[in-house]
Amino acid sequence: MKVLRTPEAAFEGVTDYPFAPHYLDVTDALSSANLRVHYIDEGPRDAPVVLMMHGEPSWSYLYRKMVAPVVAAGFRVVAPDLIGFGKSDKPAAQSDYSYARHVAWMRSWVEQLDLQNVTLACQDWGSLVGLRLVAEMPDRFAGVALSNGGLPEGGDAPRAFAIWRAFSKWSPVFPIGKIVSAGTKRGLSPEEIAAYDAPFPNSSFKAGARIFPSFVPFENNVAVPDQKRAWQVFDTWEKPFLCCFSDQDRITRGGESRFIGRVPGTSGQNHRSLHGGHFIQEDDPEGFVACILEVARA
Repeated sequence: MKVLRTPEAAFEGVTDYPFAPHYLDVTDALSSANLRVHYIDEGPRDAPVVLMMHGEPSWSYLYRKMVAPVVAAGFRVVAPDLIGFGKSDKPAAQSDYSYARHVAWMRSWVEQLDLQNVTLACQDWGSLVGLRLVAEMPDRFAGVALSNGGLPEGGDAPRAFAIWRAFSKWSPVFPIGKIVSAGTKRGLSPEEIAAYDAPFPNSSFKAGARIFPSFVPFENNVAVPDQKRAWQVFDTWEKPFLCCFSDQDRITRGGESRFIGRVPGTSGQNHRSLHGGHFIQEDDPEGFVACILEVARA
């Protein structure tokens, strides 16, 4: 496995990300390669944990406006960069990525940090990976705040997602920062767009970002059996599970209906719509923080 690491100099222009870097190595079971995971770790180490998981093609920068308010409320916030994104290592070949590998890499990271009493805050691929972690290690998790994500287990892909999947696979250009900006309603500044571009100095760093959409388990995807096993856990999950999807996301609109009423922990929760597009952390960070704290304090 050839592994790329974005030079730290690439992030020098990112001025609104005031977090000390933390790193931890995970070992890939198939290749025995060591992969370095970067993560934010703010707040008291003995406080209840809020795990903020980003999706594709973003990185922990996505949560920069949400970390401080949650820490101020008395929690420890950890926010990793998935392998292939942000300041984490990036396998150079698309064939080195899979959904199962991502779950295994992040499970190793959680276990090495020995995270307990965790509230998962997740969106996009942060939910596909994060919810699988909850299902595999339910005793470590105390609740879930889910926005604009899901846990697909087959079936047809929504048209908007199918278009995105084809674009990510075939488009000759893949402008990460502009893609994230297009997924917001407020639009991003040139500096913010540059921050999302920073982890990817050239196209060779984008293998993970390119291949991720093809892993979403619609149709007869290889991950469907794993998803169904995860759903067996959530079909009996009684801890708090709050859905706070945004009102203007074409890709995940209506996705909360797959959870509310099916997951026992959704009963009695104040499910609500947030205002914005797919990347709700950019459009309504305050609303998402309020949802997270509601679950974490339950």
